[in-house]
Formats: sequence, C-alpha cells, structure tokens
Amino acid sequence: LGTEDIINAAKQMAKHTKAGIALLYNKETSNTSDVRLKLTKEVLTIQKLDVVCTRGGDPQLNGGAEHKVPVVISKMFKDQVGKAVHLLRTAGEEVTITVRYLREVPSFLKLPLGSPVPSADQRVSSPLFDSGLHLNGNSSNTAPSSPSKPSAIEPKYEKRWLDAVSLPLLMARVSKYKAVTAKLRSNSFEVCALDGTSTNILQFCTAAESIDWLQAISTNISDLTLENMKMINRYCSPDDQIVHMAWVCENPQANDAGPSSTFKFLALRGPSLYIFRSPPVSGTDWGQAETMYTLYEVLLKVHKLCVTEDCWIQAKFYLGLQQDEDLQDGEPFCFSILVGHGQSHTFSVEMTSDLAVWEKSFQRAVFMEVQRVGSKTYMCSSQSKVLCLTIDFGSGFTCSESSSKSILWRYKFSQLKGSSDDGKTRVKLLFKNAENKQIETKELEFSNLTAVLHCISSFMAAKVASVDPVFVKCQSISGKYMS
Repeated sequence: LGTEDIINAAKQMAKHTKAGIALLYNKETSNTSDVRLKLTKEVLTIQKLDVVCTRGGDPQLNGGAEHKVPVVISKMFKDQVGKAVHLLRTAGEEVTITVRYLREVPSFLKLPLGSPVPSADQRVSSPLFDSGLHLNGNSSNTAPSSPSKPSAIEPKYEKRWLDAVSLPLLMARVSKYKAVTAKLRSNSFEVCALDGTSTNILQFCTAAESIDWLQAISTNISDLTLENMKMINRYCSPDDQIVHMAWVCENPQANDAGPSSTFKFLALRGPSLYIFRSPPVSGTDWGQAETMYTLYEVLLKVHKLCVTEDCWIQAKFYLGLQQDEDLQDGEPFCFSILVGHGQSHTFSVEMTSDLAVWEKSFQRAVFMEVQRVGSKTYMCSSQSKVLCLTIDFGSGFTCSESSSKSILWRYKFSQLKGSSDDGKTRVKLLFKNAENKQIETKELEFSNLTAVLHCISSFMAAKVASVDPVFVKCQSISGKYMS
C-alpha cells in the first residue's frame, strides 16, 4: 500500500471508532453505573470497572482463593458470567458454600487504577482484614514473614475496564424513544442487537454528547447495512434491487386503541415496500413480511420537516433552545406511508438525516419501478360503461372500452391541469385540449380510487424527474453505488 492508501485507511478507521465514558441505567433495578464505551465499525462494547490481580499469582485466576482471601462480590449484573459462577455450574450435584455479607467495601476494591495493595505488615481496617485474612495470605494472629522476594509473591491489584457486553451492529437499532411510547428520552438512548441483546439505557451528561454518540453508532449501523445491501444486490436481478432498509418506530394512529409504538424494519426492494417485525436475514425471510405494498400505489409524506440538518438540532441543544417536552410527539422526525382511503402507517426515526434518506430513497425506488413497469391499467366505469384507464410512462393517459379495446380519448401528462374526487370512488380529471385550448372534464369511477390516484401521482412525479438532468445523474450515481 502507498502512503496515501495508508492515510485513507487510517481516516476510515478513525471515522468508525470512538471511546468514552457513559452511565448505564438498568431498567430492572433502576440503578446506574459508570461504563466505558468502545465503538468499532462492527461492534459496540460496554466495559465495566473491575479489580484484577496483575502480580503475585496466576493473572488468569482472579477470584481470591489463590491468595487465601475470599471471593468478594461487589455487584451482580444480569447474565453476568464470572469465575464464581463458572465454579458453581461445574461443581457437581451438591455444593456447600458459606456466604458472609460485608457491610463495608474491602479496601483493595477502592484502590485507584495502578495502585498496589497494602503490604503484609500494614493493617487495613475493613471487614475483610478484621476477619483475620490479609491480601498476602497471613492471618491477623500470625506475625508476617519476610519473603526473600516480596515482589514475586505479594499480589498486586489494579482496577481495569473489562468487557461486559459486546453488541454486533449489523442490523442493530438505536432508539431514543421510551418503550411502547412515542416519548423521547432526555440525553440517552438504547442500542439493541439483531439477536435482542440490549445495552440497557445509555445516559450522557449533555445533549450534545448524547447526539454525538447517537450519530456515531447510527453511522456505523448504516454503513454495515449498506454493505449488506450491496452484497445481496450482486446476486439479484436489476428488478429486485434493495434501495434502502432500516429500523423505524411505528406510532399508533390517533383513533387506535391498541398498543403504543412498536419497532418495525422497513425495506424498499424491487416493486414493493416491505414491513417486517424483524430484519430479513435469509432469502426465505423476505417472504415473511408482515405487510407488503406496491410502491407506485403508496405515497410518502414527511411530517412538519422544519429543520433539514442535524447540525441545526445540535445547535439548538447546545443553546438550550430545544427542550425534551418539545420533542415528545416526535413530529419533526416522522413520516407516513399513505396506502388507502383513511389508511396509513406513521413512522418515527432518530434524526432528520434519516428522514432525508427515506424521502430520497422512496423517490428513487418509485422512479425505478415506474420505469420498469412502463404502464398500469385499471378497470373503471363511466355512464354505465365498463372502461379501462391506462397510465403510461411514455404516452400519458389512455381511456378505452373494456370489450372492444377501442380508444375513447388520450392525453399527455402535461395536459392534466387538475382533478377532484369524492374520497370514495369517483374522480374528475381536467385536461387541456391541445388544439382548442379548452378544458375537458372526464369523470370516472373506480373500486380502488386511492390506488389509482397514488399511481397517477407516482407516474407524473417520475415523468417530471426524468427530464431533470440533476435527478437523473443522481439516480445513475446511486445505482452504481448500490451495486
């Protein structure tokens, strides 16, 4: 590798790595503890402070027995695996243990990092030493000996950060939202891995620090998802490419009396929008979607996007202008998928940049699908006659008789000047006659009016986009990037 390659590789590594201190809130015990976070491209590791023996015994055996002191347990965590737990699990069918509660924390557990433990001739006032046990193995009733090589046998303890939980970031999700609610946590969030492993709640001193970590972790998750998408797309046909997929939080409708917010995994792939309860890992998982919608028959609506950059949100947090209660409904971070008359899904995302990605990805996915299908025909009726309305990407609107296929009228997309509907089955389309410049009204009735209106909107948007050289260039670049 050349110097420039090495520098670029180092920059990429620095982009994906991060370390720092946070508070870990345990939802089961309602307690908090200091933890150290280590972020790499693929894993988020949570480290907890513990005391280890670094000299005077086998460093691999840090439990107390090898130094003739008891096993001291300062705190227990769910699913924690340690030496004492391992011994109990492998000890056989019957085990006898003696447990003593120490009201005062042993002094050697209070040592700062790198400090040696007290020597044999130093008395330490703590229940551990009052019980007649010293760290060097001498009892309080026996005079300390003077070994020829005290540095070789006297144990030395140090406080160190030890790995407690490691979460793979592929298909993981990050959320500021409180469980089964649409309310945001203040300066905190939770990270959940694909297998359900969770960090519990990570808390930070400031909103800026919380956002910084949130963005760093989210970026690594997005990069891993993109790599996974590119790998899948290599083995898929051009008509079945994944454009975007990610976790979202589905918010309940105003008239929905069911459960509150739930996490869903959305994917834009080929002709469909997929909604999953959990990410698809294998090929067969794609057939297990909770819901599927035809892309050009749904509309995406962004809710009250009053800010477009996360840096502006960060600035507001820095200045104290954005309070938690102002964000509780999550409106600046929401978008809806309109799928039918009175039917929709509303989703929340973590950052406004996520909104921008979903909006651009949806536009691109619909554009690609409209170009692929070329045209769509719907059955309709007018004045008791059964008709067919064809929406064609190249020619526009064509209405013909269902039986004879004879064409009754035809207009380009540019000739559509307006429309109105009754919200049920009927729609009026207003076209401008190319010759006499008069407005002509065509009234049609559909059994699936909402799907037809969404399809018209999708085809017209794709038509407008196709004559925009900037948009076409972006789609070309995005297509190469995705594959």
